[in-house]
Amino acid sequence: MPITSADLAAIGLTLRLAATTMVLLLVLCTPLAWWLAHTRSRWRGPVSAVVALPLVLPPTVIGFYLLITMGPNGPVGQFTQWLGLGTLPFTFWGLVVGSLIYSLPFAVQPLQHAFEAIGQRPLEAAATLGAGPLDRFFTVAVPLARPGFITAAILSFAHTVGEFGVVLMLGGNIPGVTRVVSVQIYDHVEALEYTQAHWLAGGMVVFSFVVLLGLNLTRRNAAASVVR
Repeated sequence: MPITSADLAAIGLTLRLAATTMVLLLVLCTPLAWWLAHTRSRWRGPVSAVVALPLVLPPTVIGFYLLITMGPNGPVGQFTQWLGLGTLPFTFWGLVVGSLIYSLPFAVQPLQHAFEAIGQRPLEAAATLGAGPLDRFFTVAVPLARPGFITAAILSFAHTVGEFGVVLMLGGNIPGVTRVVSVQIYDHVEALEYTQAHWLAGGMVVFSFVVLLGLNLTRRNAAASVVR
């Protein structure tokens, strides 16, 4: 059988990691994207640059500094040890932290652009009707920014599925704990098991195509609804 139990375990772990990362990114990045879309602070530029860093930094660089920071001698590692949680590298939650940082711009930027596209008129209209800031955000901004939320969810999920450098550097290759699909493909190639590698790699190609097709359809539907 081309797909082994180890392959299925890697697929399950990858989907779990991607889903966890996607949910956490949507929760954490929504207020950040809202702030970036509306602030006039001088910190907007530096914060935007930090958010975009994973787009240009090699994944191994991100993984290396996270490994140092969250290791036993790093500030985060010492803090988690003080809390009695141990260290995060080579654990599932260590991969989650790495994935949050690695996929950060793929959640923040679609949300920021969606919030910017709303403009001030709908919010001002809601304010004249007596809606408070939270009411305006949840009843006006969030529904109007729905395409941005969909795009952010799809991109952050898909980008996490395709991780390799960060997860290998930060999580190693522990079966059932940190061995995701991309690492499993690498293992198959190293062992000259090209048939198994083809099955997993082909699945990644199909998955990527479906993601891009879904994004195009989402944007087309959103544009059509605006025209109507």
